[in-house]
Amino acid sequence: METTKTHWLLHVLFWGIACAAILPLLLVLIVSFTDEQTILLHGYSFWPEKFSLEAYKYLMYDSATIFRAYGITILVTLVGTLGSLLITSTLAYPLSRADLPCRKGFAFFVFFTILFNGGLVPWYLVFTQLLDVKDTIWALIVPGLLLNGFNVLIMRTFFANSIPAAVIESAYMDGAGELRIFAGFIVPLSKPVFATIGLFSTLAYWNDWYNSMIFLSDSKYYSLQYLLNKILLNIQFLSQNTQNNNASAIIGMLPQETVRMAMAIIGVGPIVFAYPFFQKYFIKGLTIGAVKG
Repeated sequence: METTKTHWLLHVLFWGIACAAILPLLLVLIVSFTDEQTILLHGYSFWPEKFSLEAYKYLMYDSATIFRAYGITILVTLVGTLGSLLITSTLAYPLSRADLPCRKGFAFFVFFTILFNGGLVPWYLVFTQLLDVKDTIWALIVPGLLLNGFNVLIMRTFFANSIPAAVIESAYMDGAGELRIFAGFIVPLSKPVFATIGLFSTLAYWNDWYNSMIFLSDSKYYSLQYLLNKILLNIQFLSQNTQNNNASAIIGMLPQETVRMAMAIIGVGPIVFAYPFFQKYFIKGLTIGAVKG
């Protein structure tokens, strides 16, 4: 009887948490389809008096730019995530092997990069002067996102705690080399942690706007998040700095509040649909990878 009550309490708790997460997103969606004047008069509401598509019409006025930014962001996310998984796993796997020479030193070096960095100016100079990624698609893939020390440590811990040593030893006895062991045995057994790190990388690349701001002056390479942010800043600038009365009236008609919500929906949409594909492995990969340091 006591166990049944506990289960009901847990169900109610989790339903409450789910509603707390879903309702704000639902409100953003509804507000994005609400008339601007209705928002100004009555504020946000789950049951608006008047629906409108003006926010989406405004964003799609230059639809070619939006779709190009979508394509750039999708390409960068796919290439960056796959590259990040490849580099992270090939670094984490040797660190998980007890027979690696100077293993602790390499692990400390990875950990050190989580705590300290060289600063913004050296970081910028390395990628613009040494690697020359400025105004290229690589500026959205390489700087700051391709390799993350935290992800390396999670994956290393997963390999060390979840891959039986007997599997590696038997593969050695069958004549398999290191590359064959990694590709044929380690990767298939490590789907949870690959899904977890893949989700982290996907979110990082999809939500990134900073690299576009720092490294790009050519608008054809702008990411979706930076483009949407730039549109919002342009609206705010025009509304605050327009002196002409006629122009002010026109600017005042722009859907400033609803367009913010429409941008959020456009930006978050693909990630919401992608998350269920990762969910199966996400919790298992994160918890197993966090058992030990």
